[in-house]
Amino acid sequence: MLELVQAGGWLMYPILLCSVIAAAIIAERLWTLQTKKVIPAKLMTGIWNLLNKDQLTEKHIVEIEQGSPLGRVLAAGLINRHLSRDLVRESIEETGRFVAHELERFMSTLGTISTVTPLLGLLGTVIGMIKVFTAITTVGVGDPATLAGGISEALITTATGLSVAIPSVIFHRYLKRKIDELVVGMEQEAMKLVEVLHGERQLVKPEG
Repeated sequence: MLELVQAGGWLMYPILLCSVIAAAIIAERLWTLQTKKVIPAKLMTGIWNLLNKDQLTEKHIVEIEQGSPLGRVLAAGLINRHLSRDLVRESIEETGRFVAHELERFMSTLGTISTVTPLLGLLGTVIGMIKVFTAITTVGVGDPATLAGGISEALITTATGLSVAIPSVIFHRYLKRKIDELVVGMEQEAMKLVEVLHGERQLVKPEG
């Protein structure tokens, strides 16, 4: 492995650094964006039961808010549950934008890596070929070892850059799709809460 890095030249180091960063981002996002962590299955049911029994307290709201990204969105509506329907929706939407932004964390970095690493590989190819033609100009084509060094540098950096970029692109698209699905799921749960608070199934009446 070390021999390949040395043969690929100095551009191998930023490519390998990108690979480490990409792997860390992918692992962190896959762990964080699990559906059960973002949208707990029984959260809305628990809130409905508390509202139905008129047992919802500030402590419950804090626990809901700290429990999951969906909890943050629903807590915004619960805090303002005695306000009008439009104000409740506005508070939920405002918090939802912040939560969606948090779900997108590191995605731009992963997208940049998927774009930059093949370009670094291409740059390595260009540099390697420059070395080849420089060697031809200097010593001619009679020294295969000199020519092979430049050619191997070109091929190794290109292959390494593509090896990092391809999985980065795949996981970037997968995670973006996953985030979109989670945001839609949170919107659906939030609308259920609005209907519970101010719809036909109104359970909590405004004070006064």
